[in-house]
Formats: sequence, C-alpha cells, structure tokens
Amino acid sequence: MPSPARPVAAAPATPTPAPQDTAQRLLQAAAEAFADRGFHATTTRDIAARAGLSPAGVYVHFATKEELLYQLSREGHVVARDMLRDAAAREHTPTDALRAIMATFARWHAEHFRVARIVQYEFGNLTPEHRDDVLRLRKEIDAVVRTVVTQGVEQGEFDVDDVPDTTLALMSMAVDVARWYDPEIKRTPEAIGTAYAELGLRLVSAR
Repeated sequence: MPSPARPVAAAPATPTPAPQDTAQRLLQAAAEAFADRGFHATTTRDIAARAGLSPAGVYVHFATKEELLYQLSREGHVVARDMLRDAAAREHTPTDALRAIMATFARWHAEHFRVARIVQYEFGNLTPEHRDDVLRLRKEIDAVVRTVVTQGVEQGEFDVDDVPDTTLALMSMAVDVARWYDPEIKRTPEAIGTAYAELGLRLVSAR
C-alpha cells in the first residue's frame, strides 16, 4: 500500500508593502521623473511605471500629480529646517553655529541635488495653498539662520549692517549648490560644505 503523500508546504506569501512604503516609492519615482522630464512633461503613468504600479495605484496615495510635487517639496523643507536647527543647537557660539549651518545646508544640497532642483524650479506649479505652506517652512528656515546672525552681531562676532539681506545671501549661496552640482565633479559634498562654511563666515566678517 503506497504511503500517503506528504502535504506540500505552501509557498510563503509575499508580504504586502505597507502603505507608507508604497507612498515613499511613489515619491522617489516622482522625484526621478520630474528631474528627468520636468513637471509638465511627466505623467502619472510615467510615475507609476517607475514605481512598479498601475496608473490607478498612484491615486490610492496621491490625488494629483501636483500633490506629489507638494509632498516632495514639503518633506525637503521640513528635513532642511530640522537639520539646521539641530546643527545650530549643537554649537556654543554664533560663529560655530553659522559654520555648522552653512556646511550642513550646502552639503545637503549637493547630496540631494535632484530633489533640491525640483523644489526650487517647480515651485510655481504648486497650488496657492501649497505654495503658502512651503513659504511658511522657508520662513522657518530663514528664522534659524537669521537668529544666529543676529546673535553674532549682538555678541560682537559678526560685522553685519543688514541682517535680513545677509541671511538671504547666506541661504542663496547654499541653495545654489543644487543648480551646478554634478556627481561627476571631483569635489565631494563634504568638501563643498566645508568651503561654503568658510565663505559664509567671510560674508559676515567673523572675527
């Protein structure tokens, strides 16, 4: 009498990606598509294909293509704000705080140049409500730097006549890194951060 057949073990089920993982995959795909094709030339089908989803899968997480752009922009600004706050908080003098801010901000714009370019160049494609939210975050980033510059002037470490204009110049320097940076160049993000930290201190005439 033949022995009874052994039951075949069921193949392990493929885990279903968590919703937040799929959303992040879509954001990454959108960042790549926007960087390669521009916002207007990119379709939700392009984004879905890069993320390995059907076009309908995009709308489960994001109502519109603009919503993807907004979330990319918002996340980038929140990360930058918190990063600069942390960099400043770790230091004990305005000079050291500004050096840390400039090094961190310039390096980040080199390391994340694709997203940074999207945030800067596609800003006008956000809805008015989303632009207002991103502008609010930009003001919070500006406030971090402005506070350090103001403290430096008050404590005699900086020689600055116009704090708002100087703050704008410092931030513009770091943000501009995303415009010209290319991974093929010989300068590393770390080297760029170090160089821009020193340039920033020259701008405020740190003593």
